Amino acid sequence: MKPNIADLRRDYTRDGLTESQAPDEPMSLFATWFQQAVDIESTEPNAMMLATVDGEGQPHLRTLLLKGVDPRGFIFFTNYQSDKGRQLAEQPRAAMTFWWHDLERQVRIEGQVERVSPDESDAYYHSRPVGSRLGAWASPQSQVIAGREVLEENLQSLQERYADNPPPRPEHWGGYRLVPELIEFWQGRSSRLHDRLCYRLENGLWSRIRLAP
Repeated sequence: MKPNIADLRRDYTRDGLTESQAPDEPMSLFATWFQQAVDIESTEPNAMMLATVDGEGQPHLRTLLLKGVDPRGFIFFTNYQSDKGRQLAEQPRAAMTFWWHDLERQVRIEGQVERVSPDESDAYYHSRPVGSRLGAWASPQSQVIAGREVLEENLQSLQERYADNPPPRPEHWGGYRLVPELIEFWQGRSSRLHDRLCYRLENGLWSRIRLAP
């Protein structure tokens, strides 16, 4: 028997999020929540949904991996010629969402997006496994290809080309930083009366408000 989607539900039972538990600025709270997710989540706690918008106003959403956080923002890497890269070139704004199932928590982030420096992109690229480095060359991300064999042939050719030397970072591949203007922390609570604390950056200062669930 097929499940009734409308009947799929769970009650949230973990601790709440009160103003007394929240700092005046959001980055330290994110660091705490992220570390707790690393400690308890079973699979890729750095997975997040990234939303961009194209030139016609159509939103696009996909799952990526967060690869860094610093006081300036949240860092991820991709092909600059991919769909998301072209969309960010047209409209350098984005939103990302983290969902940590085991902790019954969500974090939403919105803001401007900028490319990280070439040195930052180089450092991360050369820290990757060699297969991933070659994959950045082998895949014309978001482009139509005739079949899987195109990727496999590209990879084989690259393996032969760089058999004795490490591959350089492709100029079309690198990092972005989402510079946050809004960060919302969502903690599941019983009876759907969830806690939502939202931080907004205004004139260089963070303000914090509570939103109804």
